Amino acid sequence: MDLALLRTFVTVHRAGSFTRAAALLGLSQPAVTSQIRTLERQLGRPLFLRQARGVTPTTIGDELAHKAAPHLDALVEIAETGLDDESSLRTLHLAGPPEFTAERALPALTELTGEDGQGFALRASFGNAEETLEGLAAGHHDLAISTARPRGALLTATPLCDEVHVLVASPRRAEQIGSGLLRSKGVHALEDVPVVEVHESLPFVSRYWASVFDSRPATPGTVIVPDLRAVLACAVAGAGLAVLPRYLCAEALERGDVVALHHPAVPPLRTYFLVVRTGTLAMPHVARAHDWLLRAAEDWC
Repeated sequence: MDLALLRTFVTVHRAGSFTRAAALLGLSQPAVTSQIRTLERQLGRPLFLRQARGVTPTTIGDELAHKAAPHLDALVEIAETGLDDESSLRTLHLAGPPEFTAERALPALTELTGEDGQGFALRASFGNAEETLEGLAAGHHDLAISTARPRGALLTATPLCDEVHVLVASPRRAEQIGSGLLRSKGVHALEDVPVVEVHESLPFVSRYWASVFDSRPATPGTVIVPDLRAVLACAVAGAGLAVLPRYLCAEALERGDVVALHHPAVPPLRTYFLVVRTGTLAMPHVARAHDWLLRAAEDWC
């Protein structure tokens, strides 16, 4: 079986589209289509079902990808690192949400970038869960941190840690709300308080309201910034209330820059997953980073 055909097949399987696979491979879409048809003729079985948007693998297609992808990844690894250049470092490509990756994962992994014979070079990119998992499946990343558990057999996810969410505001805002008023009126005491969030849909506040108050937030976002660290800075400045991961606002809480407005018996949690393409833990640098992050996460969140 032609390895070039297998490489094209795995790329289509990961990309979910002939068009995206062609762009990743630097080929024309007709060339990709032709290669997949050739492979299907050789196997005597269809590998993909053509949909209006993209393609869906058949059962035999999923089985072939599960068997072939790890070996192709290993061959690419050999080709990129070489067999004789022992001084060159392998490169680990990590992707994940910007705040958690920057505050937790990267400081931990930099300990593995030394020249001890087992170290690696590190490249990081940020994105939401959908972007990160799509990039991992397409082969752009080796390791991903995601708040969504992927489906299917192509990606393997391991729970990394749970983060606790905290409802915070500046001391001045908290004084305006009044702890007694919040206890007596509940969520209604927060109806007129400005909200700081990362998106117009209020993902953190909405999740907190649903979990703790069994309701929806009544106030639209007043300040929208696409980074939780910026949300914290705005909350400290008094722009409004915010829901933040405890790991991100712990120091601000200790300093008194913000205060917790509520202490639910069961605080909302969000789980992070460490995700790889199935089979790539056979690569030493991926396995080492994976295990290192799992051990480091025992002290996180």
